[in-house]
Amino acid sequence: MHIHILGICGAFMGGIAVLAKKAGYRITGCDANVYPPMSTQLEAQGIELIEGFGIEQLKLNADMYVIGNVVSRGNPLMEEILNRNLTYISGPQWLSQALLQDKWVLAVAGTHGKTTTSSMLAWILEYANMNPGFLIGGVPQNFGISARLTESPFFVIEADEYDTAFFDKRSKFVHYRPRTTVLNNLEFDHADIFPDLAAIETQFHHLVRTVPGNGLIVSNGREVSLERVIQRGCWTPVEQFGTAQGWNIDDLNLITFNGKPQGTLQWDLMGEHNRMNALGALAAARHSGVPISQGIAALAEFKNVKRRMEVRGTVNGITVYDDFAHHPTAIATTVEGLRHKVGKARILAVLEPRSNTMKLGVMKDALPASLKDADAVFCYSANLGWDAQASLAPLGGKAMVSDDMDKLIEAIVAAAKPGDQVLVMSNGGFGGIHQKLLQKL
Repeated sequence: MHIHILGICGAFMGGIAVLAKKAGYRITGCDANVYPPMSTQLEAQGIELIEGFGIEQLKLNADMYVIGNVVSRGNPLMEEILNRNLTYISGPQWLSQALLQDKWVLAVAGTHGKTTTSSMLAWILEYANMNPGFLIGGVPQNFGISARLTESPFFVIEADEYDTAFFDKRSKFVHYRPRTTVLNNLEFDHADIFPDLAAIETQFHHLVRTVPGNGLIVSNGREVSLERVIQRGCWTPVEQFGTAQGWNIDDLNLITFNGKPQGTLQWDLMGEHNRMNALGALAAARHSGVPISQGIAALAEFKNVKRRMEVRGTVNGITVYDDFAHHPTAIATTVEGLRHKVGKARILAVLEPRSNTMKLGVMKDALPASLKDADAVFCYSANLGWDAQASLAPLGGKAMVSDDMDKLIEAIVAAAKPGDQVLVMSNGGFGGIHQKLLQKL
């Protein structure tokens, strides 16, 4: 069967392409921007890529068109698919029907930490010789790939709350029908598609409704929003983490369950957020048969996901990090985690407010507080619909804002001194700023 994927170069749709190819389908695909690293990953798999959405692609005579949520009405190829009444389906629905029907799906949902927690969970199962399949929105360094299909019944998926397709405005995760579900946290995000937090809570409750009675929901007990979701109706056992009555972890990484010690986590990851991620992954893995002691041993060998506090280089005693943080809460926990690691060393935070929510300015008033632990802040303000200088004014003289990349880099290089930690945060490529900084330094 020949499948043509529209919007193939996104992390999720690219992952679907890899899984479908492994399952024996002939795969081709197109996107507006066909460039590395996703293009090279896909071409290495023997997947033919086409730049743009021209209607001549219909000459490929695909049996089915799988539609990514980057595609909207008015897209010329999509319009012709509709006009000719050709068979099309969303990526999440295709994945569910074609590959997940007979799987024990372990889904990780939440505003923050989905990629890291999914990667931890997949690695714990791998360490326990359970050979899981997975689809993750990043590259777990223990595996070196973002998607894998195996003969194992276990499949780990990063369960995104973003909408499915232009013709299906439900969150992607309602399609996955997980047996084990981690609800990591829940805050307002994706202001381009959700009007408020209550709307996102409704989608999370749709997910809760799909988990069977013999499944398990592992939920962050510190999140009032998740408690509201579960109180709307739940038909599945719930184990909480982050509370004394459930899974918990102290500052020395001692893990307890209902107050009883389970073992001590020994690893190099920074921050309270990663300790919480670990609890969710351990509890979910336990539900699928991995003893906690084995899960803790696995996490001692866990390598974090690329672009999660990833050291890109050290020059003249100045270290440059790359991190995916783009929501104020994630920015705050990332800066806090680095502060815990480096003590009194100076942190130069470099920020690109690039996500749709940040571009709209919905979170701009929360930015100063999220950056309070940094010694200096450099913000790239190109393409913003709000005044970043005014929003960061509470930080006083330690904030510098520019819409000129070269000027921003010059300012960072001028400020940096040996021993400094340069923390670059963006959910995009940020114009290759990491390498440019290392070269200038």
